[in-house]
Amino acid sequence: MPDEVHVKGKTMEFYQAYTVQIKRKNGDYYAHFIYDETEYGEVLVSRTDILKDVVAGIDINIDHISVSLATKQGNFIESKNFYCHELEYVGSNKRDNIIGETVKAFFEWLLSKNVGAIIIENMTLSQQHDTNRKFNRLTHNFKKKKLIECIIRRGLRYGFLIKKINPAYTSVIGRFKYSKKYGISVHEAASFVIARRGLGFKEKMPKALIHELKKKVKPHLIAKLGSMEETEKQSEQGKRRRKYLGMLLHKINNFKDIHLWSLWNIVRKTLWLDQHQMKLKEV
Repeated sequence: MPDEVHVKGKTMEFYQAYTVQIKRKNGDYYAHFIYDETEYGEVLVSRTDILKDVVAGIDINIDHISVSLATKQGNFIESKNFYCHELEYVGSNKRDNIIGETVKAFFEWLLSKNVGAIIIENMTLSQQHDTNRKFNRLTHNFKKKKLIECIIRRGLRYGFLIKKINPAYTSVIGRFKYSKKYGISVHEAASFVIARRGLGFKEKMPKALIHELKKKVKPHLIAKLGSMEETEKQSEQGKRRRKYLGMLLHKINNFKDIHLWSLWNIVRKTLWLDQHQMKLKEV
């Protein structure tokens, strides 16, 4: 049975054994071909170094794939979005076709850019920070999982190295650190953070952002604590709120000693961007 694979951008034809099953359904006959797919790529373990010159970080959403290319030194090259708006609404019969066509276009672009490795989020480690209903969240994750599975399967067929990483706080880091710097969307910036994390880079917080935490967020939290009525302080809800605000203040005061992700989590909870201007969130 002839088939085509692309290894480093070159088409190669080969023949292999296959099994055929003939099935009858509603008076019609269907032929099912079954064969083993040869994989030319490799899924890397988490601590394996990537030595390829160009890597692609991927941020997957329900209606598009954002991808950023980076050098092995962690420098930004370019980014691109691949849209699949209909995926959110179509049934399973059309879903696979849309996923297949989107992922095909995605890999054609990667091959044209000489990308050697793909860095993608590990769905089992993804953190959910949205407020959608449980059903919508499960539906979203199911379709997202299908996209990831298709990307991994085709990536292995085409000879890419693939690495899965924990995507925690990649969106908030991308939003506050890289979106304005490179003039790209939050999702594209998140895909760049994913690429850098796969390469082993840590995302230190910019001094300007630490300044915002100390000079803007800290006084805001202190004011919130001071404005609580005595009756509120004594209530169970008030005690929990005082403990929460105190925890945020403690981490800001000791920012040099806490984990970077914990520091980025404080930014996520207390700040937001409006036209690239930092604003306080209600806490």
